[in-house]
Amino acid sequence: MNEVPQLLGHEAQELQRAFDVFNQVSQALTLAYHGLQGRVESLTAELAVANGELRRQYEAKEALSERLSLLLNSLPAGVMVLDSAACVSAANPAACAMFGREIIGKNWPALAPTRLLATDTPGEWQVHSRRLAIVESPLDSAGGRILLIHDVTAAHDLKAELERNQRLVAMGEMAASLAHQLRTPLATALLYSANLGREDLADAARIRFAGKTTAQLQRLERLIQEVLLFARGESIGRETIRAEQLLSDAAQTVQPLFLEKSVAFRVSCQAGQVIVTGSRKALAGALVNLLENALQACAAGGQVILAATTCGRQLRIGVCDTGSGISPEVQERVFEPFFTTRGQGTGLGLAIALGVVRAHRGTIKVSSISGQGSEFVILLPIEAAAERAP
Repeated sequence: MNEVPQLLGHEAQELQRAFDVFNQVSQALTLAYHGLQGRVESLTAELAVANGELRRQYEAKEALSERLSLLLNSLPAGVMVLDSAACVSAANPAACAMFGREIIGKNWPALAPTRLLATDTPGEWQVHSRRLAIVESPLDSAGGRILLIHDVTAAHDLKAELERNQRLVAMGEMAASLAHQLRTPLATALLYSANLGREDLADAARIRFAGKTTAQLQRLERLIQEVLLFARGESIGRETIRAEQLLSDAAQTVQPLFLEKSVAFRVSCQAGQVIVTGSRKALAGALVNLLENALQACAAGGQVILAATTCGRQLRIGVCDTGSGISPEVQERVFEPFFTTRGQGTGLGLAIALGVVRAHRGTIKVSSISGQGSEFVILLPIEAAAERAP
């Protein structure tokens, strides 16, 4: 009989313990719920802040996009976007005005040759009456590109006018000196031609006077040609010229002059197949001017070397002589128009050579040591003919 109350008491204790555990778990769940509810409220607030920031960023980007769109639409320069297939995916109004709205979706490398005409200036193109400069830049890693197209018509016209005015000013400043240079051979030719009319003149003397008259008239003709060439500037073409052709043209022209003066002349070309672009006649003429200048600096028995080598991406052409050299003071002025140290010189040969080389995007320099001769060096860009429309 005593076992029943003991069992009931044991079950009551177990039930009490279970109830206590349930209360503990319930309290833990209540605390976890409150904690979770607080976390949800915190995340909701953070999400609201994040959404607000994203909204502000979106609005800022929309405003920036609108401003960029307005800027592109108002730009006087043309802007074209090419995709990875080189097709025009977008173009601003200026570009559409230059090439037409139908360029959208067209392949630019195929379209460019039909719209762009190459000019004498590398990187500039003619479109109807406009002169355009086109700059290409990569746009993204997918291969897209962006073309910036500038209308340089007015700048080109101003540059040409400025160069013409500078030449005219230089000619005006030296008009008196040039008149004197023209008058001297003219007076000499008149004197010789007057002797030709003498009835008592022997045939041998008549032939001699005729030859001297012709020589003075040829000198007059050359003076006038050099003045005209300097006044109008040299028109630079887009011929492809091998270095060996260029040196050969110049050498054939001056070879008789060197033989007449008994000055040794040697040509060394180690860049025979190198290609430059421009005017073959103008470049050969510039070399002839340098070679004649070197010949005049040499006495009989001297030597002049015309040599061509490559220097990086440039063609180096050197004219070296064994003359008396050029003083530092004269070197500073040697390329000035009408500056000469010779009584019968025009002072235009080296100035014309400098203009031709600069027009071909090259440089020309002189180095000299007194008593040891001089060297004029021309540097021209190689493979300019490989340039293509963008």
